[in-house]
Amino acid sequence: MAGMQIEDSAALVTGSNRGIGRALVEALLERGARRVYASARNASALEPVVALDPVRVRALPLDITDHAAVRAATVVASDITLLVNNAGVLSPGRLLDLDPDRARADMETNYFGTLRMVNEFAPLLIANGRGAIVNVLTIVALASMPGLAGYNASKAAAWSLTQSYRADLAHSGVAVHGVYPGPVDTDMARMFDVPKTPPRDVAQRILDGVERGIEDIFPDPMSEQVYSAWRQDHKAVERQFAAA
Repeated sequence: MAGMQIEDSAALVTGSNRGIGRALVEALLERGARRVYASARNASALEPVVALDPVRVRALPLDITDHAAVRAATVVASDITLLVNNAGVLSPGRLLDLDPDRARADMETNYFGTLRMVNEFAPLLIANGRGAIVNVLTIVALASMPGLAGYNASKAAAWSLTQSYRADLAHSGVAVHGVYPGPVDTDMARMFDVPKTPPRDVAQRILDGVERGIEDIFPDPMSEQVYSAWRQDHKAVERQFAAA
């Protein structure tokens, strides 16, 4: 499937108050999107994002774990042609030490939140003509890192979900993209003392992939390297991550 054009598109970006989400709003504006719905749980956190372009950016307070709120958002953002599921949470810890409620919270946002968003907005994307869904996942969806046990599992589930939606929407004209970044310089990754890619670079690579029609997007050098190694020997990558 050929890629979609960002110019003159209408996009909804969840988790857009900071990090990759905010960088995606900025990149969409640079590429000529006619409207960007900036979504986050906290309305006040969206004020600096709206200030980027008060004409084209619209604040959309939204908790993706609330089904009624997601359904109500489809009324506000009924014209979208691009849905970016970026909102996510991370509960650090090894599996044996992780409170099941924290693991459940990861799954509720990262998996079920994505499912709610796609199920409610996919009919609009189909009705509005050719469009795209972008699920921002992580490289540890492919191979787990023990210190991120709940996050690994929720994102791996969302990876499987992404593939299922790709099959379900194959003849609808709506493309489904999975994004698998490595460490990115965001608040979520501040606890990790490793080299990190700037969010702006990741956002630009994501939109490059959407415009080129690339289904699986590896938007930074680390994720590209890991994916190449994973394709050659996924067990070696699993062992490498397990030893981290």
